[in-house]
Amino acid sequence: MTTRPYAAFRRTLTATDKLLEINWVLVTIIGVIACIGFAMLYSVAGAHLSPWASKQILRFIVGIAILVAVALVDIRVWMNLAYPAYAVSFLLLIAVDVAGHVGLGAQRWIELGPIQLQPSELMKISLILALARYLHGLSVEDVSRPLRLLVPLAMIGLPAVLVLLQPNLGTATIIVMDGVSLLFLAGLSWWWIAPAIGAIAAAIPIGWQFLHDYQKRRVLTFLNPANDALGAGWNISQAEIAIGSGGFSGKGYLHGTQGQLNFLPEKETDFIFTAVGEEFGFMGSVALLLLFAVVIGSGIRIAMSSRSQFGRLVALGITLNFFFYIMINAMMVMGLIPVVGIPMPLLSYGGTAMLTVMFGFGLLMSVHVHRQVEIPGGSSVLL
Repeated sequence: MTTRPYAAFRRTLTATDKLLEINWVLVTIIGVIACIGFAMLYSVAGAHLSPWASKQILRFIVGIAILVAVALVDIRVWMNLAYPAYAVSFLLLIAVDVAGHVGLGAQRWIELGPIQLQPSELMKISLILALARYLHGLSVEDVSRPLRLLVPLAMIGLPAVLVLLQPNLGTATIIVMDGVSLLFLAGLSWWWIAPAIGAIAAAIPIGWQFLHDYQKRRVLTFLNPANDALGAGWNISQAEIAIGSGGFSGKGYLHGTQGQLNFLPEKETDFIFTAVGEEFGFMGSVALLLLFAVVIGSGIRIAMSSRSQFGRLVALGITLNFFFYIMINAMMVMGLIPVVGIPMPLLSYGGTAMLTVMFGFGLLMSVHVHRQVEIPGGSSVLL
């Protein structure tokens, strides 16, 4: 579409036009990845749609509806809703500490009537929106000024601390990575980044003292999985066996043993990627990662096509959040980092994670549909 003033763009872009502007090729690729997830949930359930695949299919259908609805909303509306969305997510995180639901030893969910919600997932998207709005009005030079940094650092740090208290180290890590990445993309100087990295490295011995016992065991197990292969090292040992046994081309669909015979805990959530490796081998795993790479590349292209700084930052933030999910989960199940409980997006079973990922893709599509919208006050440079 050729560049034109937004006034003309708004006059001609009807709801039907917006539907046509959605990147349906990207939506199709997202759907293909989700279908792979349905197939793997069906497999690890012993070739049954229940209890996971059928529910996940319904959630994805709702997610597609959310994606389309969010994509049709003007990007400036999402900019106006950024701070309220952050405030609601932050209050829900506080509510988790007061009346949260305990599951698998952690207090991460809150029950709102029949809905069980994980506010930390909502915070990832809300933080991206809020930071993008704050950074939209700043020049590259302003981003590195100490007083200007106080607000975004508080916006990142406060929810990260609340998530750590649940405890949920993996999600807290992604929240920090999302926030710092947006600051860097908006122009944060390396004079701030390099000392911060050094300070974090120096604080690791101190931080070790504040880890829960199960978190310490995960780190020690990562360093030496064979030390307690039947206890703390069971998950990662079975994951490595599953992936390794798949070889180059895999054992074949529905012929995996580690998952179907219940050797692998959390096979439908955090370790679903191991089922892909076992049944489809190296080739299937690489093919799936290539599909993820196409989605990430498309997200970057959408970001670069936006005429507003807010749109660029939102699109890049959503894309990076998706990338961090994939990177951490894949490295975790392959034994490259300690187990941290991060799901594989679009594959792992879970309601809040699926719907927030689809909401994020809706924001990405909104940036694409409204890419010619110019929002005053933003920097024209994105580093």
